[in-house]
Amino acid sequence: MADGASLRLDKFLWFARIVKTRSLAQQLAEQGRLRLAGRVIDRAHAPVRVGDVLSFAVHGRVRVIKVEALPTRRGPPAEARALYSELPDGPLTSEGAPD
Repeated sequence: MADGASLRLDKFLWFARIVKTRSLAQQLAEQGRLRLAGRVIDRAHAPVRVGDVLSFAVHGRVRVIKVEALPTRRGPPAEARALYSELPDGPLTSEGAPD
């Protein structure tokens, strides 16, 4: 995708295989359980761009990930893992970056 491109939050979570279904991704976003760059997100259509940091609780633990690439499809797990990198889930500064 071109620079400045974005993808719906629910599609990114599903394409990156963070959640099993797109409807689960929509629920996660609409329940206000996700943060995008430190802001609480309450809509599944929020735009995600390369470099954004997402934080959320899933399967009993907090995950903090940085978007490395935007997918064009829901590919195999190895391809999905290349779309993001895990960040440590320590205390965050007001800018949303680790101390």
